[in-house]
Amino acid sequence: MIKNSLAIFFIFSLSIGLCKDSKNKESHDCNEHGPPPFHGTIFINPDIITSNDPSTFIDLYYNGQALRTMYDRRVSDWIDLEPYLFPANYDDSLMIEIQVNPEFGSPEKARLVALKYAVVIGRLTTELRKDVETVWIHRGLEAFGGGNNNLLIHTDWSEKHYEKQGILEETFVHEAAHTSLDSYHANDPDWIAAQSMDCNFISDYAKEHPEREDVAESYLPYFAVKYRRSRIPESLAMKIEKAIPNRIEYFNNRSFEMYPIETGN
Repeated sequence: MIKNSLAIFFIFSLSIGLCKDSKNKESHDCNEHGPPPFHGTIFINPDIITSNDPSTFIDLYYNGQALRTMYDRRVSDWIDLEPYLFPANYDDSLMIEIQVNPEFGSPEKARLVALKYAVVIGRLTTELRKDVETVWIHRGLEAFGGGNNNLLIHTDWSEKHYEKQGILEETFVHEAAHTSLDSYHANDPDWIAAQSMDCNFISDYAKEHPEREDVAESYLPYFAVKYRRSRIPESLAMKIEKAIPNRIEYFNNRSFEMYPIETGN
């Protein structure tokens, strides 16, 4: 991530105010947004991606320790240290350097942690991993982060919250959307038009932070409806489609590289 941006994990822009009718394109006021259907979209269903789904991960190897600058939410700041380094290879020719805080105690222990998350990250699509260059792994009860070519992991929070709720993969989809989708789509005029035409947000989180969360909050529900409909209740799919039909259409019109996802599984 870029050191001079302490809004490190989220880079987007949202412009809301006018709502346009999707058929005749005539402008009219969105007098009030309907209530978002969800609080946060990583929680909507734990089966969108599971441990039974294929991973593109091939292998990783220990590459010693070297000076790196990492962000640590426990101190809300950048830190310079010499993490254990593990380049991880994926079968779509992508590579990620996984940097594990030396607080884990030894290369052997760090390797187990790196391997655990490398496999899970491999379940994300090529599109979501294309701009992920590094992963930072620390202990601590702090939330994950994404953006600026990185995924940030705090393992205690992961175990207590994401893994316990079965939403580790879903959380990585959200964070990787920050990393690999935001910079391409958040300011796209077609995306901004879709936001306006929907006259709603998919979640309270997106509504409370419209300039940084809307793409990531909207992408996972879109993915669920488009590629995992058989795994979610039809009532959930309909709720998503009702709230953000134009955002869904926007995503559908993009040529995302969805490997290793198989439609309908």
